[in-house]
Amino acid sequence: MPFITNKNAKELVDIYFEDYGNGQPVILIHGWPLSHKAWEGQVSAIVDAGFRCISYDRRGFGSSSAPWESYDYSALASDLHELITQLELDDCILCGFSMGGGEVVRYFTDYGADKIAKAALISSIIPLVKQKPDNPDGVPEEALKEIMQALRSNRVGFLEGFHKNFYNYDDNKDRMSAQHLHYDWSIAAHASPRATIKCAEAWGETDFRSELKNVAVPTLIVHGDADQIVPIDTAGKQAAEGIPNNQYEVIKGGPHGLNLTHRDQLNEILLAFLKK
Repeated sequence: MPFITNKNAKELVDIYFEDYGNGQPVILIHGWPLSHKAWEGQVSAIVDAGFRCISYDRRGFGSSSAPWESYDYSALASDLHELITQLELDDCILCGFSMGGGEVVRYFTDYGADKIAKAALISSIIPLVKQKPDNPDGVPEEALKEIMQALRSNRVGFLEGFHKNFYNYDDNKDRMSAQHLHYDWSIAAHASPRATIKCAEAWGETDFRSELKNVAVPTLIVHGDADQIVPIDTAGKQAAEGIPNNQYEVIKGGPHGLNLTHRDQLNEILLAFLKK
């Protein structure tokens, strides 16, 4: 199994990755609380289009190791940096889904854009999830507290309902199966309980608004207007207003998990951007 080891972390962290194809490298960063497997509907399309596609498991998820501490975004971005460094990648395209959008933006803040050609934010949490007086469309603090309490008291049970909202399942039964819901639940249930909670704290609390200016490459922003997990007004819309050079695409009726429910539409948008 291919791993890179982040020896610069406070605790040694082994990051599992999969690497297919040739050409310009596209790095896929998955959302919470899944693994690289969430990109199944995109990997083949990217490789078939002539790109090198690298997907990896965030620390604490999938087959990567799970340290007890260090789940803030700078720690997570350091794993991405080590992957790029150890695989000797250049001219990369970073593609972050949901929570993974945070690694993309923090990477530019901490490491700059020397090795990065483009970026893509898909259903991303960027720039701020939490509702605040100056972010009225965000998720109310009480709702975030309820999520944290559920993760601590009934994590596996909570995840079952979470994934139904992830895909707006009742509205998209013709686009996905009940078996896929169970598949996602299994992936999420087997993640580190500690990592699941600490990463939820990171995506729920981190404010990236001041960092948007650091994204100094052409950037694709894709968001569904029916996203019940990360509302479009607090995420995609604000990201498009704050990132200097962006292409903003709204998928009508798209839930948070539009990479599955609206796979063909997303892939068409993404591949056109990659080939520009």
